[in-house]
Amino acid sequence: MIGILDYGCGNINSVIRMIQKLGGEACKVSAPQEVMAVERLIIPGVGAFDHGMQQLHDRGFLPVLEHYALQDKKPVLGICLGMQLMCRASEEGTLPGLGWIDAQVRRFQSTPERPLKIPHMGWSEVDIAKPNPLLQEGERRHRFYFVHAYKVEAACAQDVLATADYGGTFVAAFQRENVMGVQFHPEKSHQFGFGLMKNFMAETA
Repeated sequence: MIGILDYGCGNINSVIRMIQKLGGEACKVSAPQEVMAVERLIIPGVGAFDHGMQQLHDRGFLPVLEHYALQDKKPVLGICLGMQLMCRASEEGTLPGLGWIDAQVRRFQSTPERPLKIPHMGWSEVDIAKPNPLLQEGERRHRFYFVHAYKVEAACAQDVLATADYGGTFVAAFQRENVMGVQFHPEKSHQFGFGLMKNFMAETA
């Protein structure tokens, strides 16, 4: 069973439908005591960094998430804001992140030399940085759907699974042991998203 963390910051139902189409079982995880009952966990997310962290705190998820990810080392996948919450901090807010990955979240910068529309929204190609369990099938380049104004910058290159380019290279996917994150939305990325989710469903910590 795959749990989708329901903390008021994500489109839960679209992720559940994707998993069900792949023949998997998924459920909403709306209370801390429900976290430990699932075999793997997805932290979705849209919205602001501080709001997401405050919701995790107010709903009592932080201690059980730490135990689930760092002690039991069960597979966890963060999507968009969920990925950013796994980092140490974000320029978007003042609260500390979960700190599971040594990375910072920074806002895209538009310059006269390379003007950008912010947020970065739409389809972008993703380059695979190294062989990995999430993006191992098919050709080296994949296309995914992004919606974000902030990007992840990882301190350790070994944590980076894939990158994309928007005014410069940024981290599109990372992994440290059982903790994984993707900046794009698999549930909006058609066959590429289905492939990634299928791989996550098969991932073992």
